[in-house]
Amino acid sequence: MRRLWGLVGALVFVAGTWALAAAAVARPFLPGPGETLGQLGTLVASGALVPHLTASLTRLAWGVALSLVPALGLGLAAGLSPRTDAVVRPLLYLLHPIPKVVFLPLFFLFLGLGDEPKVGLIAFIVFSQLAVTTRDAVYRLPGELLDQMRILGARRRDLLVDVVVPGILPEVLSALKIALGTSIAVLYFAESFASVSGLGWFITDAWSRVDYLSMNAAIVALALVGLALLALVDTLAAWACRWQGRSR
Repeated sequence: MRRLWGLVGALVFVAGTWALAAAAVARPFLPGPGETLGQLGTLVASGALVPHLTASLTRLAWGVALSLVPALGLGLAAGLSPRTDAVVRPLLYLLHPIPKVVFLPLFFLFLGLGDEPKVGLIAFIVFSQLAVTTRDAVYRLPGELLDQMRILGARRRDLLVDVVVPGILPEVLSALKIALGTSIAVLYFAESFASVSGLGWFITDAWSRVDYLSMNAAIVALALVGLALLALVDTLAAWACRWQGRSR
């Protein structure tokens, strides 16, 4: 309930600030929140926005799905094996700081102009974030705890399931939220090029047609997608990490 009231308060603050800014600027390119939400409802009801929303969500889903298992597997292997870590860590730390959006032209060149480069870029972003976080989270687990579990007869599988995974799960889910936020931002950029679908394309197209009301409505839709995804991961974290016993 506290989270719900916090979300309501944040939305009221954003809407109030937006309304004041729209009134102060008084320009067509910044309509008020009520007008924009009304246009968003119209676009959804007419079906004009739904295919683009579906396209963006599909690309995000594929990008996350393709990167989860490799990222977690590589991060676990690097965190648990010093030999693997000696090979993996330099590569991860070399690629991780580079803004992933700079690789978009290469993805277009290698994968063509369809959905593949957009999905590939999202997968790359999520993979990088989760692999680094997983490796670091495993590496920070207390060695004494793992040694004690081995002394008590725990097998490698027992250590992985009962100690390692629960120990790193909160950090991994937190990293997933950050990766999703970055992916949504990059998705807009990727859909602005060589695309005729997606919320990013819709926003750019509306801007080029000087349809500022639809442009702002699509921006709100993109923001709501991000909010829904973060809420979904938070819900997953509350269920999967309920052993933490925190009440917030």
